Amino acid sequence: MIEYQNIFTRTQIHGPADMGVAFSTRGNEPRVGQPYFVWLFGKIGDAQVGPFYLGWLGTISLLCGFIAFEIIGFNMWASVNWDPVQFARQLFWLALEPPPAKYGLHFPPMAEGGWWLMAGFFLTTSVILWWVRTYRRAIALGMGTHVAWAFAAAIWLFLVLGFIRPLLMGNFGEAVPFGIFPHLDWTAAFSIRYGNLFYNPFHMLSIAFLYGSALIFAMHAATILAVSRLGGEREIEQIVDRGTASERAALFWRWTMGFNATMESIHRWAWWMAVLCPLVGGIGILLTGTAVDNWYLWGIKHGVAPSYSYDMWAPVLDPSIAAK
Repeated sequence: MIEYQNIFTRTQIHGPADMGVAFSTRGNEPRVGQPYFVWLFGKIGDAQVGPFYLGWLGTISLLCGFIAFEIIGFNMWASVNWDPVQFARQLFWLALEPPPAKYGLHFPPMAEGGWWLMAGFFLTTSVILWWVRTYRRAIALGMGTHVAWAFAAAIWLFLVLGFIRPLLMGNFGEAVPFGIFPHLDWTAAFSIRYGNLFYNPFHMLSIAFLYGSALIFAMHAATILAVSRLGGEREIEQIVDRGTASERAALFWRWTMGFNATMESIHRWAWWMAVLCPLVGGIGILLTGTAVDNWYLWGIKHGVAPSYSYDMWAPVLDPSIAAK
């Protein structure tokens, strides 16, 4: 019945603002902002906004991120002669490029990649400070540090692309440009240059974990929504004191798959699937150009890719005729 479907939150409980648990003021700044409620936010999550906690780490992180954003933005704007109309029209195609390979690991002139290095420095500083803030906030609240380490997996891929691999290759020109479509163009050119990244086994694993994490999160979310009318969203209670929601969810997956994760283990499955996606992806990028120059030839050598005989002068055959 349609009334049993609850894709959107139907009930919002209104009461006093939740100011959170108390924690030691030693080494912590006070939380700021008067909390308020947004009905639309309550349809998809918690309606309460605030209070906020920035502290020194959060403030410096945001400041560094803002500086990086301004450097990138003003360089893109300058590339269209400070024309606001062209800036808006071409925004998705504009880029701040890394230095040419001739400069190696040296600091280039500002107009030839120096701004890129400065933007990268401030952006990396911002991201790392935000990671430290994430770790410290979890400790202050008595939480596990699972979020921080998941964030670290993404930072690993970020650093491989923009710093670690260029360092091993001997020039910052190997790094990714700042920009939307130029970033995608770099990815396509990178794959072509090194013989098709699809034959990189770590890329294969990364995609498997990407699809796997999406599938597991969707399956888990669907299961909990399906049993929320039976109290399934109170997962911690269902872990320690199994009720009809977890019993029916487990029975459903045993019926359909023969096996089920528990209310607790599914989150570990999802965490590992998601974390391993950028982790092994970063390994694949790191090996490209440093250990393997052509992934297609590597694939042929190791029986991963098929070997095709190719005659550039041979006429192209119609597949429908060739099949007969």
